[in-house]
Formats: sequence, structure tokens, C-alpha cells
Amino acid sequence: MVGFETSDDAAVYRVADNLAVISTVDFITPPVDDPVWFGRIGAANSLSDIYAMGGRPITALNLVMFPIKKLGMEVLREILRGSHEKVVEAGACLAGGHSVDDLEPKFGLAVTGVVSPDRVLTNAGVRPGDALLLTKPLGTGVLFNACRAGKLPWRDLEAILPQVAALNGPALDAALQFEVHACTDVTGFGILGHSLEMARGSGVRIDLRFDALPFYPHAEAMYRRGETTGSNQANRQLVENFLEIQARLSAEKRDLLFDPQTSGGLVIAVPEGQAEELLQQLKKTGIEAAAIIGSAALDGHPGVRVI
Repeated sequence: MVGFETSDDAAVYRVADNLAVISTVDFITPPVDDPVWFGRIGAANSLSDIYAMGGRPITALNLVMFPIKKLGMEVLREILRGSHEKVVEAGACLAGGHSVDDLEPKFGLAVTGVVSPDRVLTNAGVRPGDALLLTKPLGTGVLFNACRAGKLPWRDLEAILPQVAALNGPALDAALQFEVHACTDVTGFGILGHSLEMARGSGVRIDLRFDALPFYPHAEAMYRRGETTGSNQANRQLVENFLEIQARLSAEKRDLLFDPQTSGGLVIAVPEGQAEELLQQLKKTGIEAAAIIGSAALDGHPGVRVI
């Protein structure tokens, strides 16, 4: 039902009239030094793709690349403990996995989910007139790097980690009470890259309101201090031929648009008339950072405009 044609978040295969299987895999390098938080964030990041397709996860397999002689078994146990917490929270079953010895730690999950074939969400269903909502702040890429470089105190980063590692399941549950036309999650390509995937897959122009975008504390300040990420330039090149920035933005504000996310939030497209009610439902669910960030229009030139 869904393959790689529109760069969607996961593959979907119909196995029966009333059942489709969702398959996804993702792993990351350590965003933080704390092994439990590494496991939690890595698991939430992997599970997110199931939610982005409208499904629920049922099984997960650990993917472990780890320098066991250098870091030791206790660190690995803590990574797996953090991941297991999130798998259990998601209502899924940890069914095994695979590990290899590697010079650099990497961790993630291969996840299987299920969804009704008539409830599959993709990134290619945005309709002209839809409103777009985002469920988590932006800015994790620069914040992780800034902490690693000693520019951001650990206590300031640690304060946002529960939000970073939060599962997107509750946001999806709230959204499914409404007429969702499309959904994706914001990860390595940043808000512009993933918005562009939605725009091109749907044949629409997406207008993002910069002043409506939520950002984590200190993210803009870290760009102002000269911190960046290894993905910003590639993300900029990815969208430059389909991007128009009308808003008057400083250099650091522009950098925020290309910031790669780890375990980012969902972008949800619903009819404009339902957006405010969905926003209030998300906030009642405890997703305080949720915001209406833009809209979609049909102008013959699929792309993204920042206003």
C-alpha cells in the first residue's frame, strides 16, 4: 500500500481485508552521554514512524552497534533498559534483536505495527485549505551539539529530554478523532525538509508561519553563538529549489528551519475548520507545545513558503 515513492515514514503492506502491517527501521548515534536517555530517545525515535502512518506498534527488535570492550556491558544494559521502558509504554513487545561490535555506539529499533487499511495515513494526502499542526518543539540538533561542545550546560539539555523522548502515540490518538488527511514526523531533514516531502507528495504549496513554530529554549541562542550541525547545509540544499522565505529572518532563525530533529513531533494536516479544536484536544492530552504552524494551498508549484 505504501512504499518508498514519496519518501514516507514506513512501508505498509495489506495482509487481509481488515489488516495492514507497517514496517520501519531506524537507529541513531548517541545524542547524549547518559545511556538510559540514549535508549529512551532512540526507541521513541524509531516507534514514531509507526504513529506517523496512523498505526500502533506491536513488536520491536533491538539494533545494537556497540564497542563492548571500550564501554562495557553495564552501559549497554542501561541503553537497553531505557529503550525497553519506551517499548512497554507503547504497548508493544520487545521480541529480540541483533548486535555487532562497532567503534561507535549506535542504537535503534526495527518496529512492526498494524493499522486498518482504510485508516492508513501518509505524507502525501495534504489537501488545499488544510491546516498543519506540529506537536513538539524544534531545535534538538543544535542543542545536542552545543551540549557536547560545552556551550550548553547539561542541566539545560536534561530539562527537555522528557519531551524529546515522549512517544507520539498520544498525539496520534488525539488526531484520529478528527479528519486527518496526512501525517509525518519531523526528523533528520528538519521542518522544511519534511514539509517539502508533504508538499511534493501532495501536489500543494505549504505555507509555514515562522512566528507560529515552537522551538526549544536556547536553540536560537546556540546558533547565535556559532553552533550548528553537520546536517544543516545538506538540509538547506535539499529544499532550496522549492523554498521561498518571505519572512524577515536573522541568520540564526533561518538556521532553525534546517535543524535536524531526533524524535521530533508529528506534522498533522486537517481541514482548517478542525484545526483549533484539534489543537485544544492535543493540549488537553498534555501536549502543551502543540501549535498550528501553517496551511496548504494549490498554486501549481509544489513547495514550501515561510511567511
